[in-house]
Amino acid sequence: MSKRSLNAAEWTAMVMAGADRLAKHQDRVNELNVFPVPDGDTGTNMNMTMSAGAAELNHKPTDEVGRAAEVLAKGLLMGARGNSGVILSQLFRGFSRSVAGLRELTVPAFAAALQQGVDTAYKSVAKPVEGTILTVAREAARQGTAASRRTADLAEWMNEVLAKAAETLSRTPEMLPVLKQVGVVDSGGQGLVYIYEGFADYLASAEGIGAGAGGYSPYETPASRPSPGAAPSAANAASAAASPVPAASAADSNAGRSAQSRLATESIRFPYDMEFFIRRDSLAGKAPFPEAAFRRTLEKDGDSVILIDDGDIVKVHVHSRRPGDVLNAAIVYGELTELRILNMQDQHRELLREKPGAGPAAVLPKPYEGESLGLEAASGLPAAVAQAEEPAASAASIREPAPANPYAYEMAPFGIVAVSVGKGNEELLRSLGVDAVISGGQSMNPSTEDLVKAIGTLAVEHVFILPNNPNIQMAAKQAAELAERPATVIPSTSIPQGMAALLAFREEDSAEANAERMLKAIERVSTGQLTKAVRDTRIDGLDIKDGQYIGILNKAIVAAEDGVEEAARTLLAKMMEAGDELVMILTGEGADPACTGALLAWLDEKYPEAEVEVHEGGQPLYPYWFMVEQN
Repeated sequence: MSKRSLNAAEWTAMVMAGADRLAKHQDRVNELNVFPVPDGDTGTNMNMTMSAGAAELNHKPTDEVGRAAEVLAKGLLMGARGNSGVILSQLFRGFSRSVAGLRELTVPAFAAALQQGVDTAYKSVAKPVEGTILTVAREAARQGTAASRRTADLAEWMNEVLAKAAETLSRTPEMLPVLKQVGVVDSGGQGLVYIYEGFADYLASAEGIGAGAGGYSPYETPASRPSPGAAPSAANAASAAASPVPAASAADSNAGRSAQSRLATESIRFPYDMEFFIRRDSLAGKAPFPEAAFRRTLEKDGDSVILIDDGDIVKVHVHSRRPGDVLNAAIVYGELTELRILNMQDQHRELLREKPGAGPAAVLPKPYEGESLGLEAASGLPAAVAQAEEPAASAASIREPAPANPYAYEMAPFGIVAVSVGKGNEELLRSLGVDAVISGGQSMNPSTEDLVKAIGTLAVEHVFILPNNPNIQMAAKQAAELAERPATVIPSTSIPQGMAALLAFREEDSAEANAERMLKAIERVSTGQLTKAVRDTRIDGLDIKDGQYIGILNKAIVAAEDGVEEAARTLLAKMMEAGDELVMILTGEGADPACTGALLAWLDEKYPEAEVEVHEGGQPLYPYWFMVEQN
């Protein structure tokens, strides 16, 4: 049965089939992790990312493919976990841009959307590497473009795309030497192939068209169906573990932070909190959006400026004195939509009326979302804006300034969000100045949305994010772009690196100076991790047996021993080659106190000049984390 187009319900059912196929094989994807560590998580991250997108589709059914793709892309964007999940979200983000406005999807449109998805994903990665999910997606999209000139049948076309994706996946070990060393294909690429298999299975099923492959509803999410070999509650447990732990306020979250000065309602310099979108797809032959120039325009009489240029849509957030001027400056670049304007002085007064006894922890509430404002034909400005403009002063309206209010506080200049695992490590990070700690790490990477929410809990002007894991960095960068206040990602790849960055932080300095100092601190730190191998393999010149203790120095395995103490000594000796100024030991759940004591005695004998600290970190699966810092 030939099928030449998909409506929104059919396209949604196809996406659900792809998500379901991935969910059933997430453990297999996890097993393809290059390092033989007990917490490979590519399959988990991709599955949780895809499930977040599917859930969004389930909640917002639509009769347009373009709108459905947009809903999916948003769900994937906010639910993205790990680098593989972020790349997956970018593939479908580009896809959604390509099919915007389409009611149905045909082969040519599908092919173009796959290609735009690849283009978007490549732009999101600073240094793309051949032999990864990006390569699989690229070659599959190229095949899709070629096949679209030969057939208009969706099932036939998708089979060619899938075949090319699978063939490219089989060649990834030849493209990436580390894959060949351990005899596996790329895990992210395998996850994408499973999704495409679900697409192909759905399209090949004549009975599935319009009803959902496997007999499930087009809007039923994979998480709501049993998945053979997988525990349905695992994703929910991981999601709960990754939720942020909010700080009470920026003023009282750290003992080392100075008390914040108080302000009067009238001293809020830029009272109108504005948020809106500039829809640029209405402009024919539009020039690139002049982001830098527009930012300078807004900053002349405003602050808290955030601009996110998404091509056809530009998101704008600003605190201003004159909302009319802001809208006049913006309207020349496109149609203004979803305008929301909040008078923060009015909101502040309301807060004080409701909570007259509020103490030092009182902070300004979050802006609420008001109703969208229409544009008046005469002026091109919202009616609410005209009412908000300052009226001409009169004798009756002139009043003395109100006295400073004793219950309100300025926002702190900086806040810090960090990802951590282990109760002891969390306490250490908080003691070093972290305001919000998100529980997460290997096998439980927080989502983009988790990070955005954590940023939103802080009443600060600028946020620093410490991902403390290489697999969380892309989600952290994505969260920084989506956050409603300036945010800087410090690319820490471990908790010890994050601690080094925190020690270099100075609240009295600028954001730029702090970022530079924290980055330099990270560069002076070597990180070692000790864990058990979960399979036999050969990597980095070492023959590793299942059950041996392996030592990982930064990104390389440098030790493989039968005993934990022997492996720890080998790892530490490698780490101390560059210097021995400071050694930090973070003990995990499996650390033996006797072994820790033996390591301390060995360090004292071998490196008598070194300063050694031991802290109970509490991290699972890794008995020891080590940090060596050189001056």
